[in-house]
Amino acid sequence: MTTPGAAPADKATAAYDTSDPAYLKIRDLIYQISGIYQSQEKLYLLISRCERRMSAVNAKTASEYLEHLTVRGNRDTELRLLLNEITIGETYMFRSPFQLEALRNVILPQMIEAKSKLGFKRIRFWSAGCSTGEEPYTLAMLLVEESEKLLKGWSFDIFATDLNDRSLETAKAGIYGAYALRNTTEQLRNKYFKPIDDKRLQVTQQLKSLIRFDRVNLSDDSKMVFLKGIDIIFCCNVLIYFDLASKRRVVQHFYSNLLPNGYLFLGHAESLYQVEDTFRLVHFAGTTAYWKPPAGYIGGGKP
Repeated sequence: MTTPGAAPADKATAAYDTSDPAYLKIRDLIYQISGIYQSQEKLYLLISRCERRMSAVNAKTASEYLEHLTVRGNRDTELRLLLNEITIGETYMFRSPFQLEALRNVILPQMIEAKSKLGFKRIRFWSAGCSTGEEPYTLAMLLVEESEKLLKGWSFDIFATDLNDRSLETAKAGIYGAYALRNTTEQLRNKYFKPIDDKRLQVTQQLKSLIRFDRVNLSDDSKMVFLKGIDIIFCCNVLIYFDLASKRRVVQHFYSNLLPNGYLFLGHAESLYQVEDTFRLVHFAGTTAYWKPPAGYIGGGKP
């Protein structure tokens, strides 16, 4: 989940009334529900999103719109629609090649060796904050490409989640233009996509069948606690919208969700420093990941 660029904060802030207490209450409500926090200097972003929805429901003031979110009969639907406005996604296929190389060259061989000893031949992935689907489809292409080599005889599945309903609908449709595919080779485009018009391609049913899309709020403890048995989690450029307390809660769930020897990937500028110390930071060529040690593991080096 990433947010497109916005106007400079000083100019944008001047255009909105960030002192209106109703907007602060809406900010706190969004934080309570989703863990997403807008600091005072970023409050103008929330206000701009609210104004879109205020126009849609014909609310004249922030206080009136707050009623739509809290006491009116449509409050659950309206809150969900506002979250759709706030969590606008922007990404593309093969965005993090160093992560994919670490996965292909190091992590999967390690995991295959360890799981083979236990008689398991299945690997489960979770793309948390999958936005419009480019990340899980990228994973699906990599895994299918390896299914006759490294992963021959293995099964795998990808669970892809986001908070934004519109993004998930786009992901399920699997229709993309040049921007989303600019890092995808011609060979892979020809193999895993079919043209639907002059400018757009749609992913094949083969890729779609490997991915299960669902709406998941990472701050919903009641749902997060049941997402167990994952081997590898990708959660890139999502936690940057959370404050420290929310990050800690989500990352603790990730740790619990992962199987021993599982891995967590974050965005290239993200870190768990001062957030969580039960994971072990592992360095790969051009990237890093967080490893969940097995029970009884002692040591600070690489797995």
